[in-house]
Amino acid sequence: MPRRASDPIVIPDSLWQRPQMAEALRARSIGVVFRLVRQHAGASQTQIGIACGMSQGTVSIYMKQGGRQVQTLDVLERIADGLNMPDTARMTLGLAPRTFDPSAAPTTNATVITRPDESAVLAASGFLDSLDVEPDVQQEGQPVRRRTFHKITGAGVFNAILADLPGDGAPLEGVDAFTAALAGYPDIGSPPSRNTVDLTRLTNAVAAAKRNYQDCGYSIIIDSLPRLLVDLRTACEAHDGDARLRVEALSAEAHHVAASILLKLDHEGLAWLAWLAADRSMQAARHSQDLTIIGSSARIVTHALMHGGHHGAATQTARTFAERIHRDADDKTPAFLSVYGALLLRGAVAAGQRNDRDTAATLLDEAEDAARRLGGDFNHRWTAFGPTNVQLHRVNIALQLGDAGAAIHQARRVNLDRIPQTERKVTLLIDTSRALTQWGKHDKAYDMLSFAHSLAPEEISQRPSSHRMMRELMTTAPPSTKRDLREFAAQIGVRL
Repeated sequence: MPRRASDPIVIPDSLWQRPQMAEALRARSIGVVFRLVRQHAGASQTQIGIACGMSQGTVSIYMKQGGRQVQTLDVLERIADGLNMPDTARMTLGLAPRTFDPSAAPTTNATVITRPDESAVLAASGFLDSLDVEPDVQQEGQPVRRRTFHKITGAGVFNAILADLPGDGAPLEGVDAFTAALAGYPDIGSPPSRNTVDLTRLTNAVAAAKRNYQDCGYSIIIDSLPRLLVDLRTACEAHDGDARLRVEALSAEAHHVAASILLKLDHEGLAWLAWLAADRSMQAARHSQDLTIIGSSARIVTHALMHGGHHGAATQTARTFAERIHRDADDKTPAFLSVYGALLLRGAVAAGQRNDRDTAATLLDEAEDAARRLGGDFNHRWTAFGPTNVQLHRVNIALQLGDAGAAIHQARRVNLDRIPQTERKVTLLIDTSRALTQWGKHDKAYDMLSFAHSLAPEEISQRPSSHRMMRELMTTAPPSTKRDLREFAAQIGVRL
């Protein structure tokens, strides 16, 4: 069931103990705090806005790299209350704890405010007056002013939901931003500058998008990639000659990432958008005149066909492009072998999904030969290709063919330490969890899933396919595992 904007945020207690969160609180980097809550609690910007009494657009501004900083104590207090920060987190942020005992010794290294100065008291008093408080609530013989949170929350929900409606002049975000960028009608901003079309900046930005994808930093990509797609289109129009070919190659890679992210969202209404991104990737790849880039874009076209259930067409596409680029390439460089082998692996997965065992086995063997020629595990052209990646695909394909025992056997042969890319590592863990579920090893399946979440929270808390797998495990697991799974799902904000 999709999460609603008014649903409460379930923040795991462990999040407040993470070093990255402690550092963000000490620096009062609220944008980082919000991004961590989004990543580890699965909260949307609208939910965070509702909790903290601000609009979704304001939350977005805070969350952007180098975005707005919080300058006033009252806003920090409102955020701390809205996210229900424990006292240790509040004190790290520089706020007084909610349940502070002045006679007790501090238990953390955070600064403890035992006696705020007069100006702070006046500021806090003015803030409380502005929010409608109820005086004369007695606590230890002293009157305490208490907020009427139901009034604040009602206004927060109302404003945050209305803030998401079009027509307020706010920049497009999320899937809407992707749609506008891919359709060619982005928000009209400032005229193109030298920085917009600078090849070094664009190269670094595409590399960052690829890196974030492999690190499972999907929310970061969703925030930044639409603007990059627009800049690349502008750069294509501004350059010619060899520079134009370089920009076309970058555009192909960026659209590849866009299609990959949209496919991971796994929503029926986004399938056409993912296909559009994959097609744009292939168009740009052809314009780049680079066989390696063409082979890379053929991978995402194959993936989009698979997602649409066209497994035969996907298999044929992968095989045809692999044969063509292998025939036409004069120099079989490491980058070429990596893309070529990764394309064969994508075709093998498509064959496995249509239960074509012979073709899947043939393509796997051809990919293994390419990995042998490559000579090891590398990440040329962001493929993470090598012998280990071939082994990961043998696990996945055995699972697709319904042979859980073979999948587990293949998984045992993988050295997890040889997989530096988080996305690849977590994919193996999820595949192994699915195989363990099919094999009836429910407790181990849950342990594998929990381990995957510790490495890449967004891969588990945000992906519908992971949610379906959890529900599948829930239906067949014994009571003890069901209890653990139910608690785990509640902790990461997933409804089973």
